[in-house]
Amino acid sequence: MGVLDYVWAGIMAVIAGPAAFELFGIGIPLVGLMVLGGFILGIVGGATPGLAGPFLMAVSLPILLSTFGFSPDALLPVLGFLIGVMKGATVGGSVPAILFNTPGTPDAMLTTFDGYPMAQKGQAGKALRTAHFASVSGDTFSDLVLFTCAPFLAVMVEAYLGFGEKAALILLSLAFVAAVVGASPMKGMIAAFLGLFIATIGTGQDSYARLSLGTDVLSSGVPMITAVLGVLILGEILFAFEEMWRSRRVDKVSPTPIQRDQRLSWADRKRLMPFIGVSAAIGTVIGALPGIGSTLAATLGYSTGERMHKGPVAFGDGTPEGIAATEAANSSVSGANLIPVLSLGIPGNVGAVFLILAAESIGGFNPGPGVFRFTTEEVNPELVIAFGLFTAMMLANILNWMIGGRIMAACGVMARVPKQVLLPIVLLLTLTAIYVQETDFTVFYFAFAFGVLGYGMRKLKFPALPFVIAFILAGNLETAFRQAFAVSGGDPFFLFKSPLSLVFLAISVGVIVFFSLPRKPVNKAIEAEEGA
Repeated sequence: MGVLDYVWAGIMAVIAGPAAFELFGIGIPLVGLMVLGGFILGIVGGATPGLAGPFLMAVSLPILLSTFGFSPDALLPVLGFLIGVMKGATVGGSVPAILFNTPGTPDAMLTTFDGYPMAQKGQAGKALRTAHFASVSGDTFSDLVLFTCAPFLAVMVEAYLGFGEKAALILLSLAFVAAVVGASPMKGMIAAFLGLFIATIGTGQDSYARLSLGTDVLSSGVPMITAVLGVLILGEILFAFEEMWRSRRVDKVSPTPIQRDQRLSWADRKRLMPFIGVSAAIGTVIGALPGIGSTLAATLGYSTGERMHKGPVAFGDGTPEGIAATEAANSSVSGANLIPVLSLGIPGNVGAVFLILAAESIGGFNPGPGVFRFTTEEVNPELVIAFGLFTAMMLANILNWMIGGRIMAACGVMARVPKQVLLPIVLLLTLTAIYVQETDFTVFYFAFAFGVLGYGMRKLKFPALPFVIAFILAGNLETAFRQAFAVSGGDPFFLFKSPLSLVFLAISVGVIVFFSLPRKPVNKAIEAEEGA
């Protein structure tokens, strides 16, 4: 099969795959329906303070796995739904920031700088249309870069990197994530080492369980999805419960005036395009680097747009250019974050973590350089899945262009849901999802233990993302080390024999040292970023 044959096979796997049902004799593709469902859920969740894409993906994944099973046929429907959630939540997050000055994530705080003043002036509709136009434009640009760069990067990695170089590359990615996520590189490294340590419990290639303390509970290892959900979701819920208990109040929302003309004209769009283009490029470059997250992209996009702006209304006083610069930057991160996922198998943010968890749980698709093997003798099913995933992403973008803005406008009421009602629902859904995945009561012990661990990490300001990524990559890292050690003939210094692996190790040390130097953050929002 040639390249175009694989592309066409991936497209047909989405639009001509199994039908969910028939409408007037026409089969409705299951994958397309799952993308639509995930997209709508993502917008609604993104518009609800306290919920976000990672929360929704975390709750949805175990339920999807129990519904579709673990056959290769479940890959595209499950991944399509998660992609829809991720893209929907990206545009939905601007709704509470603009309407109620309630940012759900650190990068959404920058949207409030101009979005909420516009809403107070009666221009809420125009602000929402600006956010939607900038967000979907940046997201589409980032996806096109992903489709172009990921295959070439994977081919280069497969051609030039051996086992030792791949092990050094994983160490570089972990060092990068540990250094840039959170306020302290040292705390990031401690979190990453803790993730590696816990992942070794009960696993390995030996005939006996490691670090199991002689117990049957630990002998089979720590359930991956339970550990990830416990640290990321349950830990955040416990932390939010404490904050809610300390505040003991419910925010009241005051009505704002509404102007008649809320349209975004072609002249307005033309004026916004330079800001969108620059911010989309910034977000794409930053998103391709593991672990940095969307907050830095939004901050740099906003500050760059502020320097470009020559209009009568300054940034921060309610100008559409400020919204466009922020939303284009943080939305373009989402597609670019999948570049290291699909080409290297390394997750760069929380959303990518759940995509990898889905692929590993179902099987038949292993994100990494081997995905993009263009073989002509026999069909590479992973490559078909990859192009099917690209097709699902473009389908989500089309849905975003067509109906995303209308759904955003209708979801403003979700920002009025108080946390006293929302958090218990999220807790119940998370515990239900964990039990559905494992169907064993003992997983609740793991879940609560990791929930307490996640809560403690937040209290002590340890970033959770390095822990999660290290926990997921621990198996790949050990396999790469074992293979490199075996190929070298048992040389204990195998990691220092290759010039390329030495370069990766040197960059790892340089990254840790550079980010450990005292520096003043560009924005306070960066200090709160943990890759969400």
